[in-house]
Amino acid sequence: MCGIAGIVSFAQQIDLPSTIRRMTDAMSHRGPDADGFFTNDTIALGHRRLSIIDLSTAANQPIADYTGRYQIIFNGEIYNYREVKKLLPDYPFNTNSDTEVLLAAYSKWGADCLPYLKGMFAFVIWDAVEKVMFIARDRMGVKPVYYFVNDNVFLFASEIRGVLGSGMVPTKVNKSAIREFLSYQSVGFPESAIQGIFQLEAGSSIRICDNKYSIKKYWDITAMPTVDFDFNDKLRVQQQVRQLLRNAVERRLVSDVPLGAFLSGGIDSSTVVGLMAEVGTGRPNTFTAGFEEKEFDESGYANIISRKFNTNHNQVLLKPAVFLDELTNALNAMDTPSGDGVNTYVVSKAIKQSGLTVALSGVGGDELFAGYPFFKQYLQLKKYAPFWGAAKPLRWGAGLVLGNSNKSQRIKQLLNAPASSIRYFYPEFRRIISPGLLSSLTQWDNDQHTLLEKQLVQLPALLEKYPLLSQVSIAEYTGYTQHTLLKDTDQFSMAVSLEAREPFFDHDLIEFVLAIPDNLKFPTYPKQLLVESLQGLLPDEIVHRKKQGFLFPWSVWMKKELRTFCEERLQRIAQRDFINGKNLLGYWQRFLNNDASVRWMEIWLFVILEYWMEKNGIE
Repeated sequence: MCGIAGIVSFAQQIDLPSTIRRMTDAMSHRGPDADGFFTNDTIALGHRRLSIIDLSTAANQPIADYTGRYQIIFNGEIYNYREVKKLLPDYPFNTNSDTEVLLAAYSKWGADCLPYLKGMFAFVIWDAVEKVMFIARDRMGVKPVYYFVNDNVFLFASEIRGVLGSGMVPTKVNKSAIREFLSYQSVGFPESAIQGIFQLEAGSSIRICDNKYSIKKYWDITAMPTVDFDFNDKLRVQQQVRQLLRNAVERRLVSDVPLGAFLSGGIDSSTVVGLMAEVGTGRPNTFTAGFEEKEFDESGYANIISRKFNTNHNQVLLKPAVFLDELTNALNAMDTPSGDGVNTYVVSKAIKQSGLTVALSGVGGDELFAGYPFFKQYLQLKKYAPFWGAAKPLRWGAGLVLGNSNKSQRIKQLLNAPASSIRYFYPEFRRIISPGLLSSLTQWDNDQHTLLEKQLVQLPALLEKYPLLSQVSIAEYTGYTQHTLLKDTDQFSMAVSLEAREPFFDHDLIEFVLAIPDNLKFPTYPKQLLVESLQGLLPDEIVHRKKQGFLFPWSVWMKKELRTFCEERLQRIAQRDFINGKNLLGYWQRFLNNDASVRWMEIWLFVILEYWMEKNGIE
């Protein structure tokens, strides 16, 4: 796991060595073990290394192939690199790293190497013969790529601050992206919160040649694969799910440094730990954050799993106040604004301090196995699909009698949807600030469509061929999962030089589970398919426990310990030209006066946004 950056100069007016160093220095936290550079007259590559596989200096990057034609920089892990290496018997390998296997694969197959790869990755290869720069990102979008282009230069990096480190990009706010952030607590592809800086979409590549660039999508989650399987055989389906999960975990155990797992005691993290014990060669290292306050503490459940699978268990006792103490550190670590990253930062930091460099995570289980309430809500809404068009007057009338609370606004949006499709419903399931409220607190009209809404409408018609619950999963991968969950996992774990690996985002597993009919996935309770597929791996106390999670009293803190912190930033953001300052400050006062209709997250997003803009000097 590392940080990568690069420059392609179109006008030869750039001091490439110093510029590329500034870019990588801005991301030094991603790779504290080594840095490396390659430059010539027109291009520069920079790398910050967090050593995971082949710790020798020979595996430092950039790495050249044996002919000298290609140079590579790579962020991520190719979990099946040993299998790919066997397909390349004629290549004279100099290291035992997955990076060199990736380089050899590209030298043989070019861009066609991508289907061979199982992993999380963002890599860049410079072809000195064809004068081509090739950039690719993994299928699910675990590892990020940001880029900026104008008439003079093409810049790219693992983080926005890496691109900004070049000193060549104006720090102007992208107002359409900020609208997206205030709606959904994150910014989706292809935009970013900075004008002119873009995100490469998951499963895509960029080819830069002759001062031009082109983007190609090589994998699409809606492209239904051919799954030759009898889904009428429930037992075989469950066995296949378990085998694919087992494979996903086993792949992610490849490491030459200490490796462990996040263990909350929930179904997903317990599944990962149980399978680690099953496929690994030693006792798994597990890590739990425990709390003195019982309403937050899940360590008892984690202890059950630890005892069952005989793990080397580490528990750090935290107090909710630690999250307050670490708040500014977490916000300073934030590369792109996010409404939900402080928890990830604090736990990642504690794990890193315990001595681990790599940790497997259970994130992604809810998204794949229908673990959220809106999966069931969507099934219920679809019951009325045959009457949706004919019931338009009734839906319109029902909308008139609803109030103006956030919940009422969300229901109105659902009732006004042009069709009973996940394309139109999903944005309302995930929306934080309703369009009506957002237009009141900002200078934007509420009739503008968000990036997420546009992307969902543009998804291929194949989406409708999937089972209903899988349609929700696909919408989730297009929205919250890629833009918030994976982005937060990457930026806040890498901020403390910790590599997080997510078995539930294994694309072989995802492609199979998306093809499974709804009646097997959600017959009576959430994640039933996952639980039954594990065939008794988890104790009943874990399977049937109440879902908990980090539900800290932010609403209380914002009125007490964090009041001054919030108020100062709200007063400053109220002066910005895209904010309706009077209404925002009035909304803050309603929150302080305990108006139950004002949710803390609606206020918190403005606080985070202002902090991030000030930290990055954004106009």
